[in-house]
Amino acid sequence: MSVPLSPVDLGDLVNRLRAAGCVFAEDEAALIVETARNAAEREAMTVRRISGVPLEYVVGWAWFRGLRIAVDPGVFIPRRRTEFLVEQALRVTASGAVVVDLCCGAGALGAAVAAERQVSLYAADIEPAAVRCAERNLAPWQGAVSQGDLYDALPAELRGRIDVLLSNVPYVPTDEIRLLPPEARLYEPRVTLDGGPDGLSTFRRVAAGAAEWLAPGGHLFVEMSDQQAPPAHAVLLEHGLTAEIAVDDELGANVVHGTYQP
Repeated sequence: MSVPLSPVDLGDLVNRLRAAGCVFAEDEAALIVETARNAAEREAMTVRRISGVPLEYVVGWAWFRGLRIAVDPGVFIPRRRTEFLVEQALRVTASGAVVVDLCCGAGALGAAVAAERQVSLYAADIEPAAVRCAERNLAPWQGAVSQGDLYDALPAELRGRIDVLLSNVPYVPTDEIRLLPPEARLYEPRVTLDGGPDGLSTFRRVAAGAAEWLAPGGHLFVEMSDQQAPPAHAVLLEHGLTAEIAVDDELGANVVHGTYQP
């Protein structure tokens, strides 16, 4: 149970966060106050945030399409722009579909789809911390989470049966990681960010296996940058999928959508 603050103390908390460079200091202060169970915990959270630790790690969760997604240190933090990927996937996700969240991180994509559709949900990630976190987040929808490298982590019986494959692969070119905000560059695992020389290394591997794992008429959705979306579109075509690019200018989001039609 959170402990309320007086207006003076709340103002002091906001000022401390603002002085540390937190642009949305009022909102962050409110979340810290809401989450902390006592004054000591609130102060510890404040100190961590002022030191530069991402807010989501400080409070232990992130909002994603109206869901409170648990986020542990060392797990990729779901971004609001990725909600557009879920929006696109929901357009083609029918009740009873087999849905896989590959490179799942905290499992936000799978959870968001399962919250709006009755599906058979699976997720996988190479990072043990992500798997543990996703297991908690997907438990309400009986999501099965496994650890491993891309398709190797999935149950063999899913081969050729996946209706909707969500894969928020790492897509930052290696040389551009140094340009990321410190919160991402210093705190999130490099494996969740580094997409290789052109940012498409992991995506190419996902695309290469898509036709083998997707059901006829199955769909693959991935997020990409403005620059990478066209070459990613071409990669899907090379691997026998039809492809299209959807853009949300408000969120700054690009989603490449492939469909397998054997």
